[in-house]
Amino acid sequence: MRGRRKAREAALQVLYSLNFVEIDPREALDLFWGHFVVPKAAKEFAAFLVQGTCEHRKELDQLIASCSDNWSLGRMSKVDISILRMAVFELLYCDDIPPKVTLNEAVDLGKTFGSENSGAFINGILDALNLKINKPNATDDLHGKS
Repeated sequence: MRGRRKAREAALQVLYSLNFVEIDPREALDLFWGHFVVPKAAKEFAAFLVQGTCEHRKELDQLIASCSDNWSLGRMSKVDISILRMAVFELLYCDDIPPKVTLNEAVDLGKTFGSENSGAFINGILDALNLKINKPNATDDLHGKS
């Protein structure tokens, strides 16, 4: 689905920029739309990803940290953490997207926008997180109940 790929690319660029400036996500999206041409359908999905990722950032960061044994969030590249946040948001809140698609798209984004190791790094964290989400009693684990 080419439209969603473009949407993820746009969302990643906006989320990446939000690592450096403190503005409302809608304002960041408007700035992006003012400089880049994105199809309407892609804009809608990109906006959903950006707003949802920003809204749930604390929860997403906790989940990512729980699956990244030797890496604190502060040590991760801004590109990688932006991709991970968006992918984890998708895994948790986009029931219509198969997890395998989300993981593949995130790895591809890492290979395109990140370093030579980003794809493998993102894949490792998302695989661990996907297992955690989909195991029995996963909702208890995700919310700190054991």
